[in-house]
Amino acid sequence: MHQLFVVILAFTIGASAQSDSPYSSPPDYSAYDDETMMPYTFGYTIKDAETHSNYGHHETADEGSVTGSYVVALPDGRTQIVSYVANENGYFADVKYEGEAIYPEHRQSSYPN
Repeated sequence: MHQLFVVILAFTIGASAQSDSPYSSPPDYSAYDDETMMPYTFGYTIKDAETHSNYGHHETADEGSVTGSYVVALPDGRTQIVSYVANENGYFADVKYEGEAIYPEHRQSSYPN
């Protein structure tokens, strides 16, 4: 009986704290119009030889479309390059790979079956 009281009390306190939260309803984004944020350009590139990191993303937008590309170093040694255009007709991507995939040699397990 004592445990039931604690559970009910905790539930009541949690529910009242949640209703007093300023984040109880989603923010109103109606003041933001997609057209007011155009045009824009952004980009970043990360290349670090020590960690073998090689990735980046560059994008430009105007009133009618968004164009961009991103680069990712894949675990198999290749680099994936995606160039894209997004407009009223949809999203169109061109995916290319540079380099040759290298996989480690398969070895039998030394653990007993």
